[in-house]
Amino acid sequence: SSNRISLYIVVNFTMDNPVSTASDGPCCTDKLGNFPIPLSKSYRTNEKGQTVVLGIEGSANKVGVAILVYDPDDRTYEILSNPRKTYIPPIGHGFLPKETAWHHQAHIVALMRAALKEAFPDKEKPQKELSAICFTKGPGMGAPLRSCAVAARTLSVMLNIPLVGVNHCVGHIEMGRVATGASDPVVLYVSGGNTQVISYSDQKYRIFGETIDIAIGNCLDRFARVIGLSNDPSPGYNIEQEAKKPGAKYIELPYVVKGMDVSFSGILTFVEQEAKKKLDKGLVSKADLCYSLQETLFAMLVEITERTMAHCGQNQVLIVGGVGCNKRLQEMMAQMVEARGGTLCAMDHRYCIDNGAMIAQAGIFALQHDITTKLEDSWCTQRFRTDQVRTLWRPSTSWKHT
Repeated sequence: SSNRISLYIVVNFTMDNPVSTASDGPCCTDKLGNFPIPLSKSYRTNEKGQTVVLGIEGSANKVGVAILVYDPDDRTYEILSNPRKTYIPPIGHGFLPKETAWHHQAHIVALMRAALKEAFPDKEKPQKELSAICFTKGPGMGAPLRSCAVAARTLSVMLNIPLVGVNHCVGHIEMGRVATGASDPVVLYVSGGNTQVISYSDQKYRIFGETIDIAIGNCLDRFARVIGLSNDPSPGYNIEQEAKKPGAKYIELPYVVKGMDVSFSGILTFVEQEAKKKLDKGLVSKADLCYSLQETLFAMLVEITERTMAHCGQNQVLIVGGVGCNKRLQEMMAQMVEARGGTLCAMDHRYCIDNGAMIAQAGIFALQHDITTKLEDSWCTQRFRTDQVRTLWRPSTSWKHT
């Protein structure tokens, strides 16, 4: 219950010997082209005039908490801490909402304590530094989302500071923009629950193409279970390692691009059948299947991303989401982008994979432009599309077709 959580937080706000989770320095966002931050503020700042937010992410099998600070003197954002924990189910199993929610409930308070202690090691009451609490409002799995929202509401009420509900997808995008310096890129968002090609226009992230069935990460995860790959650290990572093995051969798989959209479910069915019929007979190897699946899926994504670049007249691509860590995807995308005279912006696991800092980053942008969430509106939703959010911190722009 929220009462039990709040009592635990009051008693245990400090933690000894935290592990460092934030190693990057401050990021200046002047080149991103965001609107200037209004001088009038409806939220409190710390004694240095800094805006400090705590971000909570828990939409899937990872739960993370981050502390992010904005310094008005040098106009920079800096992640002060970003711990997270991952729920890893046994081999052959996926993560179910109930068990994932239990995992998040077991770790969320300790993560809050660790994040605050790492961010403010010399403060007796580090929670007093906070200006707002940012949390994932959706999309995601219902039970894990609700577990983290309860913690966010509790802190907000206890500390009498605003709540900011954040769209998970927008969190990924804003984190990517700040981390890479990409001002107005075409965004390829690839994760366990989402596959979208996005471009910004008129204060919304517009979806140009997306999966019409399952997400690419879900496709990879399910295939990993079929061939017995571990969920530690993630099924997609272990598929990537299999695909890198010497001698892996390409097997032709279905290639399903429908206009600007993609479909993965039929490809998954086909490659699962190939595995069941041929693996035990030695006709194919796990490496062959993983390599072929990656090459096919990633080629589809590169195709629709290139078409979006041409339509919008943009020469920058930003890859976000957990699957965005994949080096082969980054390599294939880079080849296409370079051929068009553009640049690729990509990140590693620290910011591609779900984390609290991305929620804090989108949340602080919203907070600084007077966007907050009332307590009665702090419900979560499993369906919250990227193009439903008005990004009031960015000016309106229009596309230049090529």
